[in-house]
Amino acid sequence: MSASNSGIVHLVGAGAGDLGLFTLRARELIAAADVLVYDYLVHPEAVKWTRPGCEVVYVGKKAGCHTVPQEEIEALLVKHAQAGKKVVRLKGGDPYIFGRGGEEARTLAKAGVAFEVVPGVTAALAAGAYAGIPLTFRNVSTSLVLLTGHEDPTKTGGTQVDWRGFGALKNTTLAIYMGMSRLAHILAELQAGGLAPDTPAAVVQWASLGRQRSVSGTVADLPARVAEAKLAAPAIIFIGEVVRDHEAIDWFEHLPLFGRRVAITRTRDQNSELREKLETLGAEVLELPLINITKDVDKHGFVEILAELGSYDWIVFTSANGVRYFFEEFLKGFKDIRALGLLRFACIGRATARAIESYHLRVECMPDTATGASLADALIETGSLDSAKVIVVTGNLNRDKLVKKLEAARAIVDRLPLYKTEKTDLSADPVADDFRQHGADAILFASSSAAESYHAQSASLKLAPDAKKPLVGSIGEQTTETLVEHGMKPHFIAAKPSLDALVSALIERLRATA
Repeated sequence: MSASNSGIVHLVGAGAGDLGLFTLRARELIAAADVLVYDYLVHPEAVKWTRPGCEVVYVGKKAGCHTVPQEEIEALLVKHAQAGKKVVRLKGGDPYIFGRGGEEARTLAKAGVAFEVVPGVTAALAAGAYAGIPLTFRNVSTSLVLLTGHEDPTKTGGTQVDWRGFGALKNTTLAIYMGMSRLAHILAELQAGGLAPDTPAAVVQWASLGRQRSVSGTVADLPARVAEAKLAAPAIIFIGEVVRDHEAIDWFEHLPLFGRRVAITRTRDQNSELREKLETLGAEVLELPLINITKDVDKHGFVEILAELGSYDWIVFTSANGVRYFFEEFLKGFKDIRALGLLRFACIGRATARAIESYHLRVECMPDTATGASLADALIETGSLDSAKVIVVTGNLNRDKLVKKLEAARAIVDRLPLYKTEKTDLSADPVADDFRQHGADAILFASSSAAESYHAQSASLKLAPDAKKPLVGSIGEQTTETLVEHGMKPHFIAAKPSLDALVSALIERLRATA
C-alpha cells in the first residue's frame, strides 16, 4: 500500500501471553512508534518498550466488555496515520486469526492509508506448546482446524460453524477460540455429529503465562471438570487424540515456580537477568522499576581524572551501569583501549564483571559477597593499597563505607560520579496497576535504593483488599537493613548477595508455605 503522507499503521501480533513470544519486528516497531494502540491481552510490559513521547492508547477489548467500539478503533488508526504518524496497532496473538485484523486492514485500505501486517504467535500454538499438547502428531492427527466459538452477534441466519460436521472429522485436532461460554453446547453438537464421547479434550487458560491453568478429560466430562476447576476465558479448547499425552509431556506446569507471581524491584536494565532466571523457572514476573538510573557525568572531574589516568593503580566499579557510562565517555576521548595503561580492575557482582570483560579486560578483584565492604576487604587483601591511587566510580548514592575502608588502608581515593539514581513514578504504570489489583506471591528487593523507593511510593502501590499480599525477599544485609528500617521485615534472605541465591531462597520459602 502507498499513501500521500508518511503516516503508516502496523497491525502487529503481540503473541500469546509470554513476553518472549514477541517477534523482533514487533519490538522494533513498538520502539519506533508515535502512537501505540493496544488490547487487553497484550502483555503490559510491552507498553514500556515505547519511546518517550509516544502516545499510548488502551482500547481494552475482552469478552463481554469492549472499552472502545471496533469502529472507533479503526477511525482512530486512520486519523493518526493521516496526520503523518507511525501507528502500531498491537493485538494479542495474530492479527489475522480471530483478531479482526482483516477488518482493520480493509478499513485502512479503503481510506488509502499505508499499512503493514506483522504476524504473531497465535494462542492455539502457544497453548499447545506450553501445555504438552502437540497440535499434530504422525498417525494420530494429520490436520489442524482453528475455530471460533464466538461469532458476530449481529449476523442473521444462525451460526456459520457446522459443529456437527466437524464432529465427523477423523485424525484431526480441533482448537477452539473464544468458546468457553458455549463449551457444553459445542461439545454436545460435536458428539451429535459423530465425535466419540471418550475423545480426549482439554482447556488451557492464560496460555504461556505463570498463571496458566489446564484441565483435561474427555468430550463427555470436560464441561464438568472445567466448572469444578473454575476455568474461564481467555482459554483455548483442544479436542483430539493429541490431548491424550498432555500430562506426560507437560513441561511448563512442572517447573518449580510455575503458577507463582513474582514482583521484582530494580531498574529496567538490572531486571533483565533476574527476570530471565525467574521466567525460566515458570514464574509470572511483574517488573516494578522503582528506581531509574541515568548518566550524570561531572565533565570537569572526568577530564581531570583522564588526564592523570596513567598514575592510577586501580579502578573500582560497583555496578554495570558505571562500567557502561565510564567507557561511553572514555571512548569519546580515546580510540584505543590501551590508553588505560596498567590500570587494574575491581568490581562488585558477576553482572558488573561481565560488563568489564565485554571490553576484553580482566577483573583482578571481585569478592564472593557483593557488598562494598567486602570489595574493600578483598582489595586490602591484595596488599597493594598502601599509597595506591584508586578511582571509585559511583552514582549520586555514594559508596561511603567502601571509600572510607580504602582510605583507612592508606589508599588515595578519588570518586568519579557518572550516574544518578532517582525514584520513579509508578502511579500510571500498567504493571504497577496489575500489582495493586492482584498482588503477588513474592516481591524481591535486590538493592537498598529499590527498598527506599518502594517505601516512598507505598501509598501509590497499596494493594486492593482482595489482592494477594506478597512475601518479601531481600538479596542481602544492606537491603535487609533498609527494609527493616521502613517496617518491612523480609520473610526470606539470600544466603549470599547474588541473584541465584535470591532465587534459591524464594523457591525454598515458597515450598515451605505450599
